[in-house]
Amino acid sequence: MRIPAILLLGLLTLWPVNGYTQTAQQPALSVHQIFMDDQTDQPTHTPRPDPTPEILKALDDRAAARRAALHEMLSHGEITSGSDLYEAAFVFQHGETAADYLLAHILSLDALGKGFDRAKWLSAATLDRYLQLVGQPQVFGTQYPLDPKLSHPITNGGRFSGRTQLPFDDMFLPAYLRRDFCVPDLEQQKKNLQVLNSGSYPRATMTLPECNR
Repeated sequence: MRIPAILLLGLLTLWPVNGYTQTAQQPALSVHQIFMDDQTDQPTHTPRPDPTPEILKALDDRAAARRAALHEMLSHGEITSGSDLYEAAFVFQHGETAADYLLAHILSLDALGKGFDRAKWLSAATLDRYLQLVGQPQVFGTQYPLDPKLSHPITNGGRFSGRTQLPFDDMFLPAYLRRDFCVPDLEQQKKNLQVLNSGSYPRATMTLPECNR
């Protein structure tokens, strides 16, 4: 039996192209659900224990779909609360482009302006990440990228070593401004770098003790 073209077109318009396309029967995903999905996809170890091309492509596709869903919500003015702005910023800072990081920075600043203090560290981190991607030195010291001049053996802790903070203009900001954004001082950052290069992750000291990340 041949399906009339107009009926076929109607069916195609209802078919979801990814997990974030909604039909009339599906409730819209919340920003928090998208954020939780993003957190689930983040590796507990670096590098991943399962880095097959198929798995990596699936992860990239899901991440792109999450960002597209958030872009759509932003275009309709649906992300307005401090917590939603913060969680959307967190998703975009896991993006791939300077535009992703810049948007993450703007969203985290908006969250901070609405009194969501957890966005302090994220505001600093997204600026640092943006600056480094566009070829400029970070200024807070939140980023510990792989040093292209070093080898990157996988440590017993399951992480790449050979990390650096460079490029980093560590004289650009005074210590009190780092504290205002929940960023540890330069001495602690050096200790964090040593811990990272030993194969561990200094979670407790990536922000100031009184701050939530």
